[in-house]
Amino acid sequence: MNHDFFTDVITFDYNEEDIINGEIYISLDRVQENAKQLQTDPTLELYRIIIHGFLHLCGYQDKTSEEKETMTQKEDYYIPNSKEN
Repeated sequence: MNHDFFTDVITFDYNEEDIINGEIYISLDRVQENAKQLQTDPTLELYRIIIHGFLHLCGYQDKTSEEKETMTQKEDYYIPNSKEN
């Protein structure tokens, strides 16, 4: 991943043609820490991370600031009880 810090989600993309296939690994400890730091509900933070992983499987990336903004907008759209819904 070329970074030296803990992550909350890792997605392995095994997609082939039109079939979405992969693995999503989530660090629940990191999700709890993020929720506390962001002062948000831990369940909503978990939803956000799950959605983030699925977005990666759908081809979205988050390497640039523009890509990160798009990902956040998509997360906000799909997360239950989000301020954007």
